[in-house]
Amino acid sequence: MNRVYTQTTRGQGWLRRYLGHRPRLVCVLGFTETALIPGISAAGATPHDRQTTAIADAEFLYRGPVLVPKYPLPPLINGVSPVIISRAIASTQRIPLLLFNAGLPIAPTVPHIDLRGAPAACVSTGQAMDKSTVASLFRLGMAWGHRLGSEADSNYVILGECVVGGTTTALALLTGLGFPVQGKVGSSHAVCNHEQKQAIVQQGLSRWSDRQKACPSNDLFDVVAAIGDPTQIVVAAMAITASFYGGVMLAGGTQMLAVYALARALAKQRRIPWQCDKIVVGTTRWVAEDPTCKTVELAELIDDVPLIATQLSFSESRYAPLRQYESGYVKEGVAAGACAIAANLYQHWQQPQLLGAIEALYEKILRQQMTRAVAIASEV
Repeated sequence: MNRVYTQTTRGQGWLRRYLGHRPRLVCVLGFTETALIPGISAAGATPHDRQTTAIADAEFLYRGPVLVPKYPLPPLINGVSPVIISRAIASTQRIPLLLFNAGLPIAPTVPHIDLRGAPAACVSTGQAMDKSTVASLFRLGMAWGHRLGSEADSNYVILGECVVGGTTTALALLTGLGFPVQGKVGSSHAVCNHEQKQAIVQQGLSRWSDRQKACPSNDLFDVVAAIGDPTQIVVAAMAITASFYGGVMLAGGTQMLAVYALARALAKQRRIPWQCDKIVVGTTRWVAEDPTCKTVELAELIDDVPLIATQLSFSESRYAPLRQYESGYVKEGVAAGACAIAANLYQHWQQPQLLGAIEALYEKILRQQMTRAVAIASEV
């Protein structure tokens, strides 16, 4: 059920090491105004929908389907939210969950830890965040990474994210770090919108470069502040210090490859002796094998990080919205791929168990939608 695409020996060794272990799931939530650009993301059908995607995902991940959610999962262009995958696995296998608010416009409606960050401005501004905010998020991320790693004991930590527009900020971050990644970073669209993303990133990098000429700096916090988002610096910091204690799975595709590159650069610049050999990136095969981007090539370019992907398939699902994943829609998010990898490691779930749990949860959602529709009709 789990395939290692890069750094095969290390990746397979990591999987063997944590066979039978239950992880702790961490999801870091954030927001970037990049998400409001029309057409930039499929994680919400409209810019208005995308304003509350992360909050709705957090609510669903924590509570599951409820009859009247405070923030319902937003309608997507096609398919259904990947948080359904994460919730189905985490709840059934009793994987402990911890949510962090790194910078949202509205506080989550469920228990969480507020890191007192702030939403990022659009990447195109070249000044997405204040440097002081980035520095604060890094310090808090380092502290929480220590705590998460030490509490995990012989288990491991899954570090996930939810930030709409995150593949665009990943493209910006990797470019700002000096990697030639044009055309390689993924998207929630069935066909990646590379040209749109690249234009936005170049605009932001150009504006940042103009400011750099007046006040040169090699500080990586300046890069993140210019064209990043609040989740990136938090997850990178957590990964660095959690690796002191044990395994870390960065949950996501090209976004988490960007976070890994950032963590490595930060550890080198600040001379932090992290344990990169304990870190892997875990995603879905829909991301790893996306023909409209180059995820595996990107992982090889970044170097020294195992890329692992669940082989979960929805091709035989009874539900059309789930089958849309096989057409390239959505693909990943909210640690969906990592949760599927963990389900196989912890309780040895194969395709039938994974699909069964996810479809059972989706059926519950459909029943609640029907109940709401009947209640509304009876009031008319």
